[in-house]
Amino acid sequence: MPQFQYRAVTPEGEERSGALEAGDQGAAVLQLQRSGLIPISVEEGGAAGLPNLLQLKLQLGGASQRRVLQFTLDLATLMRAGVSLDRALEIMRRVAGDEGSQSMLAHIQEGVRKGQALSAVLKEQGGDFSRFYISMVHAAEMSGSLGDGLTDLAHYMERSRELREKTLSALLYPLILLVVAGLSLLIILTYVVPQFQQLFDDMGRALPLSTSIVIGIAEFIRDVGPWLLLAVIVAALWFRRRLQDPEVRLRWDAWLLRLPLAGGLLQRLDTARFSRSLGTLVRGGVPLLTALQIARETLVNQTMAEGADTAAASLKEGRRLAEPLQATGVFPTLALQMIQVGEETGQLDEMLLKVADVYDREVANAVQRMLTILEPVLIVGLGLMIAGIILSILVAIMSINELPI
Repeated sequence: MPQFQYRAVTPEGEERSGALEAGDQGAAVLQLQRSGLIPISVEEGGAAGLPNLLQLKLQLGGASQRRVLQFTLDLATLMRAGVSLDRALEIMRRVAGDEGSQSMLAHIQEGVRKGQALSAVLKEQGGDFSRFYISMVHAAEMSGSLGDGLTDLAHYMERSRELREKTLSALLYPLILLVVAGLSLLIILTYVVPQFQQLFDDMGRALPLSTSIVIGIAEFIRDVGPWLLLAVIVAALWFRRRLQDPEVRLRWDAWLLRLPLAGGLLQRLDTARFSRSLGTLVRGGVPLLTALQIARETLVNQTMAEGADTAAASLKEGRRLAEPLQATGVFPTLALQMIQVGEETGQLDEMLLKVADVYDREVANAVQRMLTILEPVLIVGLGLMIAGIILSILVAIMSINELPI
């Protein structure tokens, strides 16, 4: 039976460490919990094994996001174990592994000790905690179930992270392949082909059409390439600036939704994000209108965000959610039907989370299908282009030496 090294704290905040034997890491964690301890880390054989909730090394976009998610997981675990808020923050400060987390926890604990609500303290943290996050914490405080609210919030953040990371990871290989293909062609056209061009010029023979085309492309890239790259960069910066105009951004996002394959994928991705945000807020006790206005901020596509604004205006007039969303024509039909069923049965929060799960899976499947087609196309395309360049050079060499082809 494997041995696990553990670090844990008692409900009073005293730190304990040692070793125990268990069938797996989950059994080791359960054994510690049954003995009245709160696990901090459980590692097999003292090596860098799989961590538990308090030691997850979550790869988010930046250090601030990692700290916020780690803070949420830690605080939810401790409070659900019956530890008071102030004591939980003290324990978290003691086991925090970096200065940034310790500084953040010190400010939060100072505010809590002054009698401020946790949501009010988090609002003062300089933008580390989003409006969505603060609203969830506030609703949990009002309902008297801060531990459960933080658990729901941590689940939401983990699912959002998983969706983002799965999408980015799936697109990473084609991106690397494109970069390698581009660099390979650039080296061949700007370095290899010019070596043969000098040979052909010395021979003074007319070149085959294919060879002339390849040499012409190489000369164009060598002479105009840097200026063309500069022009592309300037155009990209100008377009990015233009997108700051709300009307331009709205037209651009509407065009994106109409794209044959990418449009449907972007629509499902935003629908999953929006549904999970709205469902989590409603489940946490946030009023539907307020939740809709907050969840609207999670939408990247401004056309869909405008649709959510329209729905919010209709809610103020006493109408339901599904009907105005359907009138916008930018949300998937299946999602709207599920939302309508949730409204009719009084289980809107559960149905919104189911919508998010459905579209999480659809996004993963759509990306996988696209990659199944894209990867061989890129490989074959790169191979054909390189083979074409090589054959054009060989044809020229054989013609110069008057060998039959």
